[in-house]
Amino acid sequence: MTTYNLALIPGDGIGVDVTEAAMRVMVAAGARFGFDLKTETLPWCCAHYHETGAMMPENGIAYLRGFDAIYLGAVGWPQSVPDAVSLHGLLLPIRKAFNQYANIRPHRLLAGVEGPLRTDGFDILCIRENTEGEYAGAGGRVHHGMQNEVAVETSVFTRAGVERILRFGFEQAQARRKHLTSVTKSNAQKYSMVFWDEVTRELAADYPDVTVSHMHIDAMAAKMVMAPQDLDVVVASNLFGDILTDLGAAIQGGLGFAASANINPDRSAPSMFEPVHGSAPDIAGKNIANPIAAIWSGVMMLEHLGETAAAEAVLTAVEAVTGQGIGTRPGKNTTEEITTAVMAALEV
Repeated sequence: MTTYNLALIPGDGIGVDVTEAAMRVMVAAGARFGFDLKTETLPWCCAHYHETGAMMPENGIAYLRGFDAIYLGAVGWPQSVPDAVSLHGLLLPIRKAFNQYANIRPHRLLAGVEGPLRTDGFDILCIRENTEGEYAGAGGRVHHGMQNEVAVETSVFTRAGVERILRFGFEQAQARRKHLTSVTKSNAQKYSMVFWDEVTRELAADYPDVTVSHMHIDAMAAKMVMAPQDLDVVVASNLFGDILTDLGAAIQGGLGFAASANINPDRSAPSMFEPVHGSAPDIAGKNIANPIAAIWSGVMMLEHLGETAAAEAVLTAVEAVTGQGIGTRPGKNTTEEITTAVMAALEV
């Protein structure tokens, strides 16, 4: 029997609730399809920050390197730890250290889920550059607290970084409906985004079977609301991809369905999987968090590990449950009710 070693970082708030739920489903899938998930829970979170002054230990990255995959619940407790501290202390260092440059987020309506739009016929795969761009961390502040205080934040776009995320997007498009939309703001950002557009056009010649569209971020936001059915694979920079995927979550029924994967495509280091709904401290521990985004992120993890049959079975079970109206609206079902229903459907 194949055994996969997983690092679990439940994190903060409902991250603890949904991680426990998702792992119960993943373990059940392993029992059915003949593989084992060996998990180690790491208590790295805002409570750890209060205790130690750091979101994770100094050797945290080195320790994580030995796992086959990382599963993250949620990070953040803004009442006592600024988001910039928690984000830059845990999530971003992992993405960058392990070269998880492809952030993948699927957007479609699950069976039985009603989104806010009139159409239900969209299936979008958003691919966000995950390690540089607007979140590169280059910049600083001077003259703190003075009237002439200056804050500078510099976006960093490298040819290697832009080319590899676009190639990843083209390859995903080839496996889907062969349409890629590249999102920039090159009419206003005449260096970085014009550069991105140029690289897109250069690479398009290597993928003649893929139709390429270019859209500005503002027009793309409107497109995702007015005609999402026209979109297939969408590739964007770190900031633009971050914003667009929250819009994608909204049109697919809400953040309770927003799954993601932080992928290291060459598999030289572990990839990380996480729901993107945040830690929601106000409902933590109340058994009302929707675990579907967490379970769907687990599906993406199983796919990445090569357990495609198990991944398909779990997602089919989720849709069987949502098709019955379970977990389709906030507050309608408890975390336990949704989890138990998915596990029962998985056994059918």
